[in-house]
Amino acid sequence: MNKVQSYNIITLFCILIFGFAIATLISPDTEYSETENRTLSQMPEASLSSLTDGSFESDYEDYLTDQFVLRDEWIALKTNVERLAGRTSSNDIFFADDDYLIEAHTDTFTTDQAETNIQLLTQFVEKYEGTFGTGHMTVMIVPNAIDILRDKLPAFASPYDEGEYLEQIETVLEESLEAHVWFDARSVLQEHSEEEIYYRTDHHWTTLGAFYVYQAWAEAQGYTVPTADSYVVETVTEEFEGTIQSKLGIHTVTDSIELYLDPADPYYTVEKDGSGEISYSLYDYSALETKSKYDIFFGGNNALTQITTRAGTGRKILVVKDSYAHCFVPFLLSEFDEIDVLDIRYYNQEISGLIEEEGYTDLLFLYNASGFAEDTSLTKLLY
Repeated sequence: MNKVQSYNIITLFCILIFGFAIATLISPDTEYSETENRTLSQMPEASLSSLTDGSFESDYEDYLTDQFVLRDEWIALKTNVERLAGRTSSNDIFFADDDYLIEAHTDTFTTDQAETNIQLLTQFVEKYEGTFGTGHMTVMIVPNAIDILRDKLPAFASPYDEGEYLEQIETVLEESLEAHVWFDARSVLQEHSEEEIYYRTDHHWTTLGAFYVYQAWAEAQGYTVPTADSYVVETVTEEFEGTIQSKLGIHTVTDSIELYLDPADPYYTVEKDGSGEISYSLYDYSALETKSKYDIFFGGNNALTQITTRAGTGRKILVVKDSYAHCFVPFLLSEFDEIDVLDIRYYNQEISGLIEEEGYTDLLFLYNASGFAEDTSLTKLLY
């Protein structure tokens, strides 16, 4: 190779490196990724404290990662190259059997945050154990696909045993409380692991998975136990591409979203975030025209959704939740006169005041395991 060729290669390399860097800096920042269904990092503000403690550097690195020019295309290229090379995982996601994309959740359950959240949940339940009484508080933390669909993982995959974390939560709750509050959703889902209880491209469980767990929970609570024939199952889309697939930047398969509708079409009203605007459905069909099709449930995340029914049972429940509850809550309509659905990630008022004012008879804490372990807002439970 002569000097001219060497200089040409160096010049091309510099153009690529500095060209993309300059393009990233001058291109307008994107606030939200429709593909990944999340808010992207924005340019951090520099201050003396952020510069000295290293937080600015960390935040700026996140900013560059999120705002890098042609980011989605580079992610897709990386994934495709890894698959062609025979890799069985990418970006902490396994390429599993039957076209499942399964998040590994590496290190999720061994962090200080994961341990802290167990203690916060325990303190929360201890605080209100006397308020609700035996049989009226339930902690339901739903395992992720990595735990239930282990048989579909690639050979030699060795993810952390999520079941150990769930058993740890159960043990701490049982040792700290007089009442039994833990509901074992894991055992229920394990019995149906050969069925489509998780989406192939998304991190949520399907409505079928939620239905099986509701059946078991309703029986444990002494409620009417529905059968599959109790509902009209409506497939509202077969073109759902979820958040896991989006993280990889590729298109593999599409999922179906199903709604379990009561044929009696019970009357209920829905109010979100105290807006005063009343709707008559838990489902936002307009979401089916967007990338975020799972938002058909509740229209996505809201701080407080208040549902009033004509069940006539005298029961009123508070559901403290993440988005795993969205396809579970509709099964509650026939058992509670009022259902308040609280997402503390977005709720900025005192939860103690809400519980005192509303006079709930029951409380359900429903999260998915990784979402619970990673949630940084659970300190609000004690306010």
